[in-house]
Amino acid sequence: MEAHKTALIDLMLDSGVLTFGDFVAKSGRHTPYFINAGNYRTGRQISQLARLYAHSIVAQKVEFDFLFGPAYKGIPLVVATAMALSDDHGLDVPFCYNRKEAKDHGEGGTLVGHQPRDGQRVLVLEDVTTAGTSIHENVPRLRATADVQLAGLLVSVDRQERGSGELNALSELRQFYGMDCYAIVTIDEIIATLKTREVDGKRLLDADLEARLLTYRSTYGGHS
Repeated sequence: MEAHKTALIDLMLDSGVLTFGDFVAKSGRHTPYFINAGNYRTGRQISQLARLYAHSIVAQKVEFDFLFGPAYKGIPLVVATAMALSDDHGLDVPFCYNRKEAKDHGEGGTLVGHQPRDGQRVLVLEDVTTAGTSIHENVPRLRATADVQLAGLLVSVDRQERGSGELNALSELRQFYGMDCYAIVTIDEIIATLKTREVDGKRLLDADLEARLLTYRSTYGGHS
């Protein structure tokens, strides 16, 4: 597996971002694993994550004019990624993020940072997308400020779950908005990697957990 994919899996495990158990996702689905980007809580962790996002953006040769991070988890992500693009790749790119509620004093508005202009291409950064809810909420907000073009969506993990139909969420968003969607790593790649991992001589992914993950994938998996 490519080094940056393994690096992300290691980072998620070390940071407590990827956990296993019994959870309810935002979609309402009961899931045996959960990805909580809120558990990135140190400068080293968010710096490493941002560098992986920046690496993916450059490797995918995404053409865009500014970055957007949906509140709240997307705020530190988009700021840190813009810094990583500058520090590691010499790319000084604008970024912005939204307020949950419009500000009615001072400069006003719903966006902080770069103010989009008509025709500009926006690359949206998110931690993970299960059903595409956040994108559907935020695209109208962006387009309320300017006639922007959607350059793409980049997430850390593709859960490979279907959205509202039979397609997986990223494929559904790609089709609905006509934009490219990228993920640093997929849940299938995570499962394949963890099958070979041991902690204190024990498999990190035991037979029972592996079976639950595969059952969940079979139940909710979507087509690409």
